[in-house]
Amino acid sequence: MLVGEAPGENEIDTGIPFTGRAGTELMKSLESVDLTREDVFITSSVRSRPYKWGTKKARDGTPIKRTYNRAPIAKEVLAHAPLLDYEIQCLQPKLIVTLGTIALQRLLGKEAQVTKLHGQKIKQPIQYLKNIDDVHYSLTSKPFVIIPTFHPASVFYRPSLRDQVSQDWQQIHQYLK
Repeated sequence: MLVGEAPGENEIDTGIPFTGRAGTELMKSLESVDLTREDVFITSSVRSRPYKWGTKKARDGTPIKRTYNRAPIAKEVLAHAPLLDYEIQCLQPKLIVTLGTIALQRLLGKEAQVTKLHGQKIKQPIQYLKNIDDVHYSLTSKPFVIIPTFHPASVFYRPSLRDQVSQDWQQIHQYLK
């Protein structure tokens, strides 16, 4: 199971997770470990697109209002928690790969940092909502295996992460063997 952050503009249009530029990067990572999209279950911490309004200049210089992706806030992650909890409960994945900080912190808590944990195999209980009205997470009684890695789009903003992302996927490959 791969857990991402939230759908972006492309994913909202297609209804398919990771179909934009980040999706192209993710497919390269999957290929590097002999996997395809069909081999994995891809989901997100949040199912609606978090966005903000901004202004972009058209070719002629006139400003155009448009929406830009943004990271979901804690309340949005909490609101969508029952969906991810249900998927995990039903699928009982042998491995959960978190793609970025939002997904990692959704499962392990706010103190979890992808920069410190990426590529490591972590076996521990994960956060879930006991009741739909809860505002605080509980921990599962069963431990899950998680390997965190950076969000596929991270290499666009920090190209220096590309080698670390590749190494993380090799760790995932070793675990799957």
